[in-house]
Amino acid sequence: METENTDSVQETTKFCKHCGQKIHAAAVVCPHCGCQVEEVKSQAATPQITINNTNANTNVNTNIVGGAGGRIRNKWVAFALCLFLGEIGAHKFYEGKIGMGILYLFTFGLFGIGWIIDTIALLFKPNPYYV
Repeated sequence: METENTDSVQETTKFCKHCGQKIHAAAVVCPHCGCQVEEVKSQAATPQITINNTNANTNVNTNIVGGAGGRIRNKWVAFALCLFLGEIGAHKFYEGKIGMGILYLFTFGLFGIGWIIDTIALLFKPNPYYV
């Protein structure tokens, strides 16, 4: 009878490949040393991954020289107009901003503050600039 018990024990156990200890036959990781003894067998089938990339986006943007696509204005002409005739809005009329030109005309360059700000701002614009 003892041989039957040892045979049943041997069937349900195996030896660890790393530390040599007896472990359960279905064990994948050794409880003694923590090493993986066998490959993990997945019972579920691995799903097939299908990638359908039907990206048909095309760039429809058009490049315009200068980026903005506005009217080209010379920085130094606008600066001279602003410096000498800024209180009546001559530089705003030159840029094509008629409404702001009329406002500058009636408020003496937005009471002088707008005239000073525009004079400084025109110095930092590229030449030519786009309005």
